Amino acid sequence: MAVLCNIISLFIFSAALLLHWSASAFEFQVGGVKGWTKPTGDAAENYNHWATQNRFQIGDSLYFKYQNDSLLEVTKEDYKRCYTANPLLKFASGITTVTLDRSGLFFFISGEPRHCEAGQRLIVRVLSNPAPKATTASPAPAPAPYSAPVVISSAASATTSALIMALGIALIILHYISFFLS
Repeated sequence: MAVLCNIISLFIFSAALLLHWSASAFEFQVGGVKGWTKPTGDAAENYNHWATQNRFQIGDSLYFKYQNDSLLEVTKEDYKRCYTANPLLKFASGITTVTLDRSGLFFFISGEPRHCEAGQRLIVRVLSNPAPKATTASPAPAPAPYSAPVVISSAASATTSALIMALGIALIILHYISFFLS
């Protein structure tokens, strides 16, 4: 009986680890080391080009770092017109993390005059069916103002964390049962 409980415990533990790794979310640093800044015109890439090179999934987040600026989440129409008067959300703290909590398109622009028209705007497309993410990163190309994302951290979703805790408790209970039955 003890051997059976140990095998079941190992299976539960392995399943919990697999769920934890596959449900991890990533935080992307928008603009790389330069952050969320007005493009200078000599940039090798712009924000939207950067976004098309990444796969964003529900639960991922965008990390914006900026100075003397603001970040606005806007509608598609306001994005096209660089209209700053009616944002869905406005941030001006200098550091903002936006969690991508749904599939579809997210539209961001700078709140500073003429920054959006100069290219300080971003469209992010979030996929609806997340695929497992690779655990290793490939080498990044030479730095550019809007280069590959910097992964700040990863964290399991609250649902996955709760499931892992429940499986851990089940593992402990199985060991106690095994102890008392032997």
